Amino acid sequence: MKVSRRGFLKIAGATTAVTAGGFGLKGLGTKIASSQSGAAPIEEKDVASVCLQCPAGCGIMVKVVDGKAVKIEGNPFHPINKGVICPKGHIGLQILYDPDRIKTPLKRVGERGSGRWEPISWDEAIATVASRLREIRDRGQAHTLVFMSGRNRGQMGGFIGRFLSAYGSPNDVGHSSICADGSPIAHSLTQGFKSYAGYDWENTNYLLCFGGGFIEAWRPTTLLLRMYGYMRRGRPIRAKIVQVDTRMSVTAAKADEWIQIQPGTDGALALGIAHVIIKEGLYDKSFVENYTYGFDKFSTMVLEEYSPQTVSKITGVPTNTIQRIAREFAATKPAIAAGERGASMQTNGIYNRMAIHALNALVGSIDVPGGVIVQQGPPLSKDPAVVQDDIATAGLQQPRIDYAGTKRYPLAGKVYQGIPEFATGQGPYQAQALFMYYTNPLFSTPDVARFYKAFEKIPFIVNFSPFMSESAQYSDLILPDSTYLERWQDDVIYPSLGYPVVGIRQPVVQPLYDTRNTGDVLIQIAQALRGTVAQSFPWPNFLEYLKFKVKGLYEAKTGSVMANSFDEFWSEFTKRGVWANPPYKFGEWDRVLAADTKKFEFYSETLKHKLEKLNMTEGDIAALKITATGDKVYMPHYEPIRYAGDEKAFPLLLNTYKLITHAEGRGANAPWLQESIGLHVGVKWDSWVEINPETARGLSIADGDEVWVESLVGRVKTKAKLYPGAQPQVVNMPFEGGHKAYGRWAANRGANPNWILVNETDHLGGTASFFSTRVKVYKA
Repeated sequence: MKVSRRGFLKIAGATTAVTAGGFGLKGLGTKIASSQSGAAPIEEKDVASVCLQCPAGCGIMVKVVDGKAVKIEGNPFHPINKGVICPKGHIGLQILYDPDRIKTPLKRVGERGSGRWEPISWDEAIATVASRLREIRDRGQAHTLVFMSGRNRGQMGGFIGRFLSAYGSPNDVGHSSICADGSPIAHSLTQGFKSYAGYDWENTNYLLCFGGGFIEAWRPTTLLLRMYGYMRRGRPIRAKIVQVDTRMSVTAAKADEWIQIQPGTDGALALGIAHVIIKEGLYDKSFVENYTYGFDKFSTMVLEEYSPQTVSKITGVPTNTIQRIAREFAATKPAIAAGERGASMQTNGIYNRMAIHALNALVGSIDVPGGVIVQQGPPLSKDPAVVQDDIATAGLQQPRIDYAGTKRYPLAGKVYQGIPEFATGQGPYQAQALFMYYTNPLFSTPDVARFYKAFEKIPFIVNFSPFMSESAQYSDLILPDSTYLERWQDDVIYPSLGYPVVGIRQPVVQPLYDTRNTGDVLIQIAQALRGTVAQSFPWPNFLEYLKFKVKGLYEAKTGSVMANSFDEFWSEFTKRGVWANPPYKFGEWDRVLAADTKKFEFYSETLKHKLEKLNMTEGDIAALKITATGDKVYMPHYEPIRYAGDEKAFPLLLNTYKLITHAEGRGANAPWLQESIGLHVGVKWDSWVEINPETARGLSIADGDEVWVESLVGRVKTKAKLYPGAQPQVVNMPFEGGHKAYGRWAANRGANPNWILVNETDHLGGTASFFSTRVKVYKA
């Protein structure tokens, strides 16, 4: 439709009049008369949905004009973001209208990676996949199917797991071992819940944050941005924020205090703080006596081994700072000690996070207002049992291909970063087929070259990506998913608010191309496989499955949406875009303290029982590269970090980090994010390495010089930025750049630090260690 400037202004004025009251439901589906004589009226509506640029699950309202999405704003009904969104939330339009989207199923006709594809129909694509899977199954090798997945929101993760259970494979390999699995594992060993924690930010008075990008790169981003503002300026008592970090991050710059720390020594600092709290009798004696286990052993170890003087030598943090922070933390209740990737994704990450979380128990900040809370799940309908034939039963009895949950990685649920080796000869068997959903291992894993080599050896690779990612380029079939603005999907919030919240992602426009919801495709593949696999998927499509699950919310007769019939409930739910059931219920100790002893475990009987169940000897524990012995193994303690590379040859440590513009690896194809990625160093549409000015001077490197950053496994070229917020012995590179594919906005821009990260692991939990790599930097 062609509109003159004057006509456009009239339309804009009418639009403003319609929406002036906010996103009320009355404004949905409004028609606005065109200023051009005889022209059809403009139909405008606001459609509720959920963002997918990070795992926050923020509610959005998408303005649709004549069938085209034109603007994204926050949904005021959603309790995570309450009507606002972060910079990533706006780029949904650029994802939807990306000119390089995959528009139809594709079959590879050239060598892998050659870029030679043939468009095929969905019928042919599904028949091809079903035929290959049937062949593998008929050979008794169902267990050799590996399904790697990333951002599985809502029911999608469970749906993938159901498909594998029906088919007969134990190899459901999510991405969390390269994300932040150290935190859930630490929570399970101390409190008994294996997930992230929620925090009552509104009521806390002191935040001690270890290596978490509270403002720029933690979950859920928009909630934390809102909470930062509230903690600082939205209430009479201003909360204090202390950031423990290896670089001057955005959070460190905005905190009351930045504590510089040697990488990987966060656990030692937490134990030094615990030493002061225990020695000076500042701990919550009532909580410790009534709700904890193993305090005597823990306190004896801490007092003997972690004096502030000893800890200062390990961490580089001054003794008087350790003492002051300990006293402040214990005195300024309620207080929270929290941490994320900077502390958890280390070779000692699980013990680091156990030590940090132990501080919360010491000051009684477990399940109290202003403290740590345990997320409650929504009352969704329970799935029917999976139907399994003898082939599926036999396949599921096979060991996992990644050794997760074995003596090799006893606490792991998956070991994503180990798949290249395990799937191609070093595992219990070789993978015959690989599926990938919302994940890109050829970009996002340490020592990326390993995956390229592995892809050459896996016979059949299927990718569900909407974009030609690096991993999609090396696949045999691409079955393109619709974008999140074109499909049905629920979104259960990450642990955060404590009370249950479910958002609904729905098509705001019809699919622009010949793409399909991957949930629908899995159902169609299952039906094509016939037999018990098909019987396990009785729903005609993924939307009907979602309605089946959501019926549990309707039947609960509680929460923000209630109705007399399910049809009325569904209508209201999709209009509002969210169901929530506040407030959080404190004091449900059977749920909150679910460890083996039903108490907070300073001495982890949960860990002890797990290792005993695996019949692990002292030698087996030592094989995990744990230096501790005896009872110390089961308590938070400091394990020296393992570095990859000789210090003389590689004198600098490489720290990788995320910015707010990092959309979980999917932001590089969004021009709006590329324009704002490096504001603090004046860089956009490119990558950089941050170097301390004194260090750079010693290397004869000037600001803006092209440099090589080299490790044991390779080197990348990037731009040097002299950054006073970098420690002298640490250089910093952001994630996001360095794509070899992913469309015109992303490809061949910047450098990907994953190419030079050595694949180190915390063997106890199978988590990737992103901060163990030593490097050298020199002019290009």
